[in-house]
Amino acid sequence: MDRIKDAQIIRLIEQIGEHYRTNISNRFLRPVLLQLQVDKNTWDQIEALTEKMELYRYQGFHLDELYRQIAACARFCEVARNNMSHALKSKITSLPSGPDKILREMAASNFISNLKVFTDLLNELYVNLVEMDKASAGKEQPVYTQIQELFSVGRLLVGH
Repeated sequence: MDRIKDAQIIRLIEQIGEHYRTNISNRFLRPVLLQLQVDKNTWDQIEALTEKMELYRYQGFHLDELYRQIAACARFCEVARNNMSHALKSKITSLPSGPDKILREMAASNFISNLKVFTDLLNELYVNLVEMDKASAGKEQPVYTQIQELFSVGRLLVGH
């Protein structure tokens, strides 16, 4: 498959990156996020999807790379969903009061709902890519069926 340059896919990736940077990995939450048990490769894949948009905007995205980035984000979401709520509350309450106290508390209290929005956006991207993959595969096997990391993506994203 050629590189993906579909405008709808690019807008969705931009939306995912903006939501992640603003609501998930912002200055209040990032220190706690970095304490999660997530390997460097997963962080690198998340960064590639959420922060390196300019590298791919004009040359297009490789489908297999996008799939791996979605799988990494799904793993992160599962770890964050299972470990962040308690860690956030204890970390945020242990910080001294200051001008950012209310913003820190808002970021912490909205984290789970913002994570849900993030997983919904990732799932939408994944579904769109699978449809595109199936349509372009013809008689060949679609790319997503060849990437083992994707077998559990749906479960990881919905949290079941």
